[in-house]
Amino acid sequence: MLPLGSSPFDFVSIIFPLFFFVVLAFIIGTILLNIAKGIKTWNYNNSQPVLTVPSEVVSRRTDVSSSMHNIAGNNGINHPHNHTHTTYFVTFEVESGDRMEFLVNDNEFGMVVEGDTGKLTFQGTRYLGFVREKKAGS
Repeated sequence: MLPLGSSPFDFVSIIFPLFFFVVLAFIIGTILLNIAKGIKTWNYNNSQPVLTVPSEVVSRRTDVSSSMHNIAGNNGINHPHNHTHTTYFVTFEVESGDRMEFLVNDNEFGMVVEGDTGKLTFQGTRYLGFVREKKAGS
């Protein structure tokens, strides 16, 4: 039972702003944490030496994400619009047996196949390039 003179709207007017600011603080905190993580990775990679090592391509994979949203047309009717994004990864095995997966662009991805051997150049977790060895008779 509510005390005399109070209304359920008093409760909402107190709790809603508090809830709103807690959610907003969480969102801003998550964004700042991701920015800090990106800066940390960037600094780590910059502090690492650039290495070029013999390696073999052992696997390739893609990660496809898609989103759909509506775009308003001239006649006021919404038209669905689908957007997809593909991320490309290549895994290399170096002479020590260690495997490293790198994010690569679509052109690099299209130029390598599993079993290719050559020189991998990287800096920390940053992929810098792969030069395939010429096969005898090519």
